[in-house]
Amino acid sequence: MELTTVWFILIAVLWTGYFVLEGFDFGVGMLMPVLGRGEQGEVRKRMLLNTIGPVWDGNEVWLLTAGGATFAAFPHWYATMFSGLYLPLLIILVSLIVRALGFDYRGKVDDPTWRQRWDIAIFLGSAVPALLWGVALTNVVMGLPIDAHKEYTGNLFTLLNPVGLLGGVTTVALFLTHGAIFIALKTEGDVRHEARRLSLKLGAVAALLAVVLLVTINVSTGSVASWIASVVAAVALLAGLSAASREREGWAFVGTFVAIGAAVATLFLALFPDVMPSTTNDLFSLTTTNAASTAYTLTIMTWVAAVFTPVVVLYQAWSYWIFRKRISTHHIPATSVGAPH
Repeated sequence: MELTTVWFILIAVLWTGYFVLEGFDFGVGMLMPVLGRGEQGEVRKRMLLNTIGPVWDGNEVWLLTAGGATFAAFPHWYATMFSGLYLPLLIILVSLIVRALGFDYRGKVDDPTWRQRWDIAIFLGSAVPALLWGVALTNVVMGLPIDAHKEYTGNLFTLLNPVGLLGGVTTVALFLTHGAIFIALKTEGDVRHEARRLSLKLGAVAALLAVVLLVTINVSTGSVASWIASVVAAVALLAGLSAASREREGWAFVGTFVAIGAAVATLFLALFPDVMPSTTNDLFSLTTTNAASTAYTLTIMTWVAAVFTPVVVLYQAWSYWIFRKRISTHHIPATSVGAPH
């Protein structure tokens, strides 16, 4: 197997890891206004934030690694993608920064108005990236106007086409379902049961949207492998929802985890061997060959990845194991200024 193909697969794995892990983070953030209501609203919100508190920043490492690997292995892909999608990616970056500030600052002042404003920041900082990542990735797979100089010739409204927006709405629905099941897995009491019931409603919507999106992509630019991945995604999501209906949250989370992973795999399988298809002219498309770094660069990167990737994966798996237990409202101490949440 050529190193260009190896690195395409590794980058696909990194982006998949980001979406399946950060996906439930986004879902929890978006569900705070729904599951954080009632007489114990503040305690509930703090509990929800504590479900992702130990892991959310580690999940974002996958984004940094995916972006860095794309830059190093396929510099022309990185340059065209990040310049063409500059505005949506800038909005995503700002949203992620605002969300991180919300996590850190909402508990610094014991004032309801202060916390409410940061709650809005956390919600928007979760919802906006969830939408725009779907729009961006769907457009990359379906193709963008790229000229002979490997430059994007469209604008923001070019990205806001029906299929691109369908991709964004689908990722929002999938992340909401993923987040609801994660909350049900990590909590006890009323929040657990409310989250589980909500996941079934959200999952039905997500399944419908995902089927429409994946069929649209596969009909346009799919392969046998991408069709198989789509079937895996559909079966895994339905299996996860079935497990959730039987209060088997662990298996339900595995189902949504695999479903999102297989859905992202579908997009990359439909994309290969292109990395940035051109709708202007097929000859202008960026591929794993004409967008790649030199063989020497890819060889060095392969050795580095072989050494450090297992270390990172093992460390993150260990952190999830350490913080595996469920939490409830009685685990949340009284509000105090300067508390993390």
